[in-house]
Amino acid sequence: MLDSFALLAYLKKEKGHEKVRELLSSDDVVLLMNDINVGETYYILARERGLQMAEYFINIIFPSLPVTSLENSLAGVLEAAKIKSRLPMSYADCFAAATAIREKAAIITGDPEFKQLEKEVEIEWI
Repeated sequence: MLDSFALLAYLKKEKGHEKVRELLSSDDVVLLMNDINVGETYYILARERGLQMAEYFINIIFPSLPVTSLENSLAGVLEAAKIKSRLPMSYADCFAAATAIREKAAIITGDPEFKQLEKEVEIEWI
């Protein structure tokens, strides 16, 4: 389960991007990403590098990656909301966490906000 932190590290070649690249290249790993986190990646790219770069990401780069994007049901939204109600973390990160818990997947991230969830979900730190 990729969060936006991991995908942005890969795209911007920041710390941890090698680990994300390895996962993206692996035939043994199924990578998931919640649509909310895809949108978060989009808006961060739009803010930092402009709308044209964000559009390039969403139309060219993301579809070429071996990542399955997962939509949200009302039940999924409420699971994220429950996490948000009890923990001081971003709402988008709560979607990554709720999806990882539901899918029994590890969260791939370098975002320290996820430390508070280490007892509830596996975290693969980049």
